[in-house]
Amino acid sequence: MPTPKKALFNWSSGKDSSLALYKILQNPDYKIEYLLTSVNQQYQRISMHGVRVDLLQSQAESIGIPLKIMEIPEMPTMEVYENVMMETLIELKTKGVKYSVFGDIFLEDLRLYREKKLEKIGFEGIFPIWKIPTRDLIQDFISLGFKTIVVCVNEKYLDKSFVGRIIDQDFINDLPKNVDVCGENGEFHTFTFDGPIFSKPIDFEIGEIVYRKYEKPENQNSSKTACDTNDQTAFDFGFWYCDLIKK
Repeated sequence: MPTPKKALFNWSSGKDSSLALYKILQNPDYKIEYLLTSVNQQYQRISMHGVRVDLLQSQAESIGIPLKIMEIPEMPTMEVYENVMMETLIELKTKGVKYSVFGDIFLEDLRLYREKKLEKIGFEGIFPIWKIPTRDLIQDFISLGFKTIVVCVNEKYLDKSFVGRIIDQDFINDLPKNVDVCGENGEFHTFTFDGPIFSKPIDFEIGEIVYRKYEKPENQNSSKTACDTNDQTAFDFGFWYCDLIKK
């Protein structure tokens, strides 16, 4: 048997990451050495998702893969973000890691961006759930026994009533027609707390639901929004967050 290729997994804590990790763990060609997650340095929460670091750590412990946290300043410029990412990847490369796994589904520009950046430092991107129809993915996710809760919604697409809900068939049926069932366009983000990749469920309780609107940065090279979109109207809309508290 050939030696598996050492890889890191870009772990967001949500459903797409969970399903992609499940798929790659079944592939004997790769061995996941680390879960890599970007965390807001100021608030100590997962970037975009708003999930507390202690819940992220609980996920990694239950999955059984070492966690590598990459701290990012609040609303960083793209240059700052890319520098931190490159420094982290170069460090992991010294440990034999040369593959970076993502849970992306169909955003062509995002994949191209990732691949170009990775190529510069001798990494290769792996996309286990790429181009699989999102309606098939979400049904696969549920049938495998995964459980996930919505922790962030973009008010451009969804109202407050959707945040804090468990994704099940009722949730899917309630989504407006213009919203992707996997939230691939940044409509919503999730936290996965149970499923076949976990040795035990993540125990938490629901805290307060808060609204946050991001100010447009003066520097045009800054990240666009909490949901990392290039939409120029993104700052016209805010986000509803559901705080989760570890038990």
